[in-house]
Amino acid sequence: MSTETTSAPAFRYVAVTFDCADPAELARFYGDMFGLPVTYSTDDFVYLGGDDGTPGLGFTRLADYRRPTWPDPTQEKQAHMEVGVDDLDTAEAHLLARGAIKPDDQPQPERWRVLLDPAGHPFCITTMT
Repeated sequence: MSTETTSAPAFRYVAVTFDCADPAELARFYGDMFGLPVTYSTDDFVYLGGDDGTPGLGFTRLADYRRPTWPDPTQEKQAHMEVGVDDLDTAEAHLLARGAIKPDDQPQPERWRVLLDPAGHPFCITTMT
């Protein structure tokens, strides 16, 4: 029996990548929301932030991309992001002016708001308090 211990490999969160039809458009939206710069870009992929080792966001072109239809389960959302904000109304107005869409279905609008990014991915803005 071996007394040798093996250490687990180191893992760190690097990025989340979203499928979409237009990576540049989606990168502009999220870059504005989070204040992240484009650090890598091709016609089919754009990456925001992460140059200094902090996590970033990627956007990749998918030729047959189909928008999520939340809350209709026809085309599931697959995942969504929770974004903390200080003031729901101010944050919502800012994001709507930049291309977000507010669906009619709002489960708990006093606590969080569900919005859709320009590619249809649902995300929530949530009060930090």
